[in-house]
Amino acid sequence: MTPRFEGYNERVAEGLARAHERGGGLPGFLGIRIAEWWPGGLRAEVEVRDELLTPFKNLHGGVLAAICDHMLGTVCYPVIPPGAWAATTEFKLNYLAPVTEGTLSASSQIVSLTNRTAVVRIDVTNGERTVCMAQGTVLIVAPKAEERR
Repeated sequence: MTPRFEGYNERVAEGLARAHERGGGLPGFLGIRIAEWWPGGLRAEVEVRDELLTPFKNLHGGVLAAICDHMLGTVCYPVIPPGAWAATTEFKLNYLAPVTEGTLSASSQIVSLTNRTAVVRIDVTNGERTVCMAQGTVLIVAPKAEERR
């Protein structure tokens, strides 16, 4: 059963996309760009480039882990209350195939959402090939009373 997202805020999703276009921080270094979004989901893209490769010319697994961790929390913001924040508490990652070039496409979908947690699944592809899958839990931290006003 797919959760419902009555509190979905399209403006928040659009703002996230614009923030990713400006870059900055680790998402900026990795080159994460949000390509599309929908209630409870989003898809981002990352261009594979030399500085993200290991000495063996494969994409470093830490890059995939960082993308998945970022997508775990980011997908939550359009559906959680304004001022709340999302903190990854755990995630499991399966590396399925090496990546050497091209574009990564990472799709995240909220599987379960309560007032305090979200479970999110992420699938990462490189061309037609699935290269990584992840699932994790995010703690939803409510805004402090003074932040809700």
